[in-house]
Amino acid sequence: MSSGTVQSVNVGLPKNVEWNGRTVYTGVWKQPVEGPVTVRRLNLDGDGQGDTAGHGGEQRAVFVYQIASYRHWEQHFGRDDFVYGQFGENLTVDGLPDDEVCIGDRYRIGTTELEVTQPRVTCYRVGLRMGEPELPSLLVSHHRPGFYCRVITEGEITAGDSILKTATGPGALSVSDTDALLYLPGRDVEKLRTAVRIPALSPGWQGSFRDLLKEEVTPKPAWDGFRELRVEEVVPESDSVFSIRLAGDELPPAMAGQYLTFKLPGAVRSYSLSTSPGYRVSVKQEPHGVGSAYMSQLQPGSVLEVAAPRGDFVLDEDTGPVLLLSAGIGVTPVLAMLHSLKGTSREVWWVHAARTPADDALAAEAHALLAQLPHAHEHVYYSSTDGRLTKERLLELGLPTDATAYVCGPQSFMTDMQGALNSLGISRVRTELFGALASMNPGVVSEPTRPPHQPDGAPGTGPLVTFARSGISTAMREGTLLELAEACDVPTRWSCRTGVCHNCVTPLLAGELSYSPTPLEPPPDGQVLLCCSRPTTDLVLDM
Repeated sequence: MSSGTVQSVNVGLPKNVEWNGRTVYTGVWKQPVEGPVTVRRLNLDGDGQGDTAGHGGEQRAVFVYQIASYRHWEQHFGRDDFVYGQFGENLTVDGLPDDEVCIGDRYRIGTTELEVTQPRVTCYRVGLRMGEPELPSLLVSHHRPGFYCRVITEGEITAGDSILKTATGPGALSVSDTDALLYLPGRDVEKLRTAVRIPALSPGWQGSFRDLLKEEVTPKPAWDGFRELRVEEVVPESDSVFSIRLAGDELPPAMAGQYLTFKLPGAVRSYSLSTSPGYRVSVKQEPHGVGSAYMSQLQPGSVLEVAAPRGDFVLDEDTGPVLLLSAGIGVTPVLAMLHSLKGTSREVWWVHAARTPADDALAAEAHALLAQLPHAHEHVYYSSTDGRLTKERLLELGLPTDATAYVCGPQSFMTDMQGALNSLGISRVRTELFGALASMNPGVVSEPTRPPHQPDGAPGTGPLVTFARSGISTAMREGTLLELAEACDVPTRWSCRTGVCHNCVTPLLAGELSYSPTPLEPPPDGQVLLCCSRPTTDLVLDM
């Protein structure tokens, strides 16, 4: 029995579009095609995507949207100017509603067979095409996202073709329920567990659901804002590195790999904990570094304002091999992990890169810890004598492919090592970056970037906003926190810009704010959605 009919087949190549003073490269403008269109494993002939990280490819080869949803949005917006392809879809169909189609369902259309893999990724570009900026949020709240398919059998599709269901996906998880699990509050944990067991669900959505399951057991920050901690001990580790041990009343335990954020005179800085248990940070003295210069002058008894331990770069509960891989002062969080592994029977690999032995400030401590582990492997490389740590050197070590790797160091080091580990068959790789996260601005054409700076133009008159990792404090201006960060060239991460996708979620270290529009799901405690928030007091953000 027919499940529906194809009303239109739509394709379009990406093009540059001006938007908010920027250039966006997007393929959301699709146009109807007369006659049969060949559907291939990665795309339809004549079609293309501007942002291949979020659209297109094997998991998202064909996007389907329903004519019933067209009618819904025409009524909602009071419009009658829609044309086929208006929502960026490849197939406009009569039938296949989002609340009935399930992940893993298969359909025969023409000579092609498709399998449903995921709902639409909520994205600002559909609002750009429609001239309705709030549409990404509305697609979720009205439960009308549409869905992507992978191509099981290549073939041809023509407008007017019948749609025949050939298989039912396991789990009976509809497209609209899957979308709500990711983007809406009150999610059902059992449905999350069901979702990650559906083979057809795209890996990206499976990963997001695993992260949500992990959040269910992740404790919120131990205290709000900053509290005073006392310097108990200052220990020089080398000519350029020193450690500070902190004490305070009833300090909660921190997780190995987390970091502390300090409010210092004229600066806010974050440093990873370098031991476990306990509150110790090890700081590298940077030339002209305001934070490290102040910290280096501290004495026992000094008092510091410190935010609660944060960060999810922590050891998973596992019994398999663990690889701790670091460069330079990036050793500090993995050293804390090594401390926490005392007494373990796990296989532990310690791989560290430094410029010279003199720069390997915590080498003796790491070596002593490794000597106590029955299944430890220690490999240290000094670039001044051994050359750089490369994929070829990692290959020589015979690393176990079932290891979970934790990598910390400069961005270029982590990028190189993640690629090298993946090529060696190690797929579980966690990374921690010192400094701001890399930007994620989907579809925006790359422009020359500047280091973070005060915004151009007249200074703001609102509350003081501090971007801690970027070292910028500036008064709030008109707009959102995201727009302020962009004006300062602080690296930002976003996709929907309407409070749906949570890509812009950022730790809030201190201060209060308000939302407009109200996000569909509030962020976790101690977090903020930049794209739809404005400060009501002075703020400190971990970015």
